[in-house]
Amino acid sequence: MAEMAISPRTRTHAVAWSAAIWSGVIAGAAFLVLEMIMVPLFLGDSMWAPPRMIGAIVMGQDVLPPPATFDFGIVMVAVIMHFILSIVYAVVLALIIGRMGMGAAIGVGAAFGLLLYLVNFYGFTAIFPWFAMARNWVSIFAHIVFGMVAAWTYKRLAGRHPLAQA
Repeated sequence: MAEMAISPRTRTHAVAWSAAIWSGVIAGAAFLVLEMIMVPLFLGDSMWAPPRMIGAIVMGQDVLPPPATFDFGIVMVAVIMHFILSIVYAVVLALIIGRMGMGAAIGVGAAFGLLLYLVNFYGFTAIFPWFAMARNWVSIFAHIVFGMVAAWTYKRLAGRHPLAQA
């Protein structure tokens, strides 16, 4: 009996999990660095304001600025929370871009980052109202870069992954 040929378009995409996780870590780091550099440089706020906003997701509004100073405990909670979210978002993005070429994946990554910004700063403000104070072009830019870096990194790493060769 002849085997039925399966079109590449009908195959499901197997996520290269390690590539997706690493893309979340790398894109998450790029996002944090951008925010912590650009917020003081362009908005005149403390570099510790973004981590405090993230930490407040778990720790509550009492950790919000002022003062937006360094606090080891708050920063550690923020970093853990941020990287968990970054990995989850990168896995979702990997599911979307798995079969795309690099250029299309980066474009979709940029749109995905913008969508994350809209969800985070307009949707989640019902639960975390302090996110409204960070509705600005720096946050938009950092989210778009997150999506682009996550997409690029996933495609590069997944291309070397054994599942991607199958």
